[in-house]
Amino acid sequence: MLLTKVTAFALLILTLVGNCLPVNAQPLRDPTRPGVGAVVEKSPQQQQKLKLNSVLLSGSSATAVFNNQLFTVGDKVQGVKIVRINNNGVWLADGRQFTLYQAVTETKGQ
Repeated sequence: MLLTKVTAFALLILTLVGNCLPVNAQPLRDPTRPGVGAVVEKSPQQQQKLKLNSVLLSGSSATAVFNNQLFTVGDKVQGVKIVRINNNGVWLADGRQFTLYQAVTETKGQ
C-alpha cells in the first residue's frame, strides 16, 4: 500500500515537473509548398480571366477598370493594348470588346 502511494506521488511530481520544462517544438512545414527562393510564374492558362468591372468617363478622360485595376487608352492589359474606351465598352488591339452588361438578346430564352 505504501509502495502504491509512493509511486503515485512520484508520478505526480514527474508530471508537474515535466509540465514546467520548456518544450522546443517546431511547426511542421507543408511539404507541398515550394522551397525557399522558388519562383512561381503563371502560365497563360493560369492568368486570371479578364473582367471589366467598370468604365469611368470624365470630360475627355476615360478609364477602364479590369480585375480591379485602372487602365487608360494606350495601356496594356495582360499584354494587349487598349485602343478605345467609351460608355459602350472597351476595345482591345486583338479585337476583343468588353461591355459591362450582356445584351438582352444574349440572355433571352435561357
